[in-house]
Amino acid sequence: MSNFLGSHAINMDAKGRLAIPTRVREEMDRVCGGRIVLTANADEERCLLVYPEPQWEEIRPQIEALPNMNRKAKRLQRKMLGHATPLELDGAGRILVPGTLRSYAGLEKKLMLVGQGKKLELWSEERWFAWLDDEDDGDEMPPEMESLSL
Repeated sequence: MSNFLGSHAINMDAKGRLAIPTRVREEMDRVCGGRIVLTANADEERCLLVYPEPQWEEIRPQIEALPNMNRKAKRLQRKMLGHATPLELDGAGRILVPGTLRSYAGLEKKLMLVGQGKKLELWSEERWFAWLDDEDDGDEMPPEMESLSL
């Protein structure tokens, strides 16, 4: 099981290359040999999801099995499967983010790589901090959170 935690401020160059921070890269090497899948987030937040290849191969069949006659399911399939891009970290721990994904997530030079346990999220720094400042998302608190003691 992977253990991607923490937030990392990183930079992307003009060609769309970014270097994965050392601590994250070491975990990626351990869980997937540096092979990842980068895809669009299906939620309303415009960020990218970074899955270790084995984790992606576990969830991909679940996405493919969704009823494609349902508009919400089809939208999720189109976003996640349609944007899924297998990548491998190079010797310097870098990846090249495809232009379509950079455009989708509004990625420019300053980025945030945010650990989510089994996967990571890749945000534009500006969108990340705007999301952090937006406290009212309008959703009800799920019952699972009501008993959570932090």
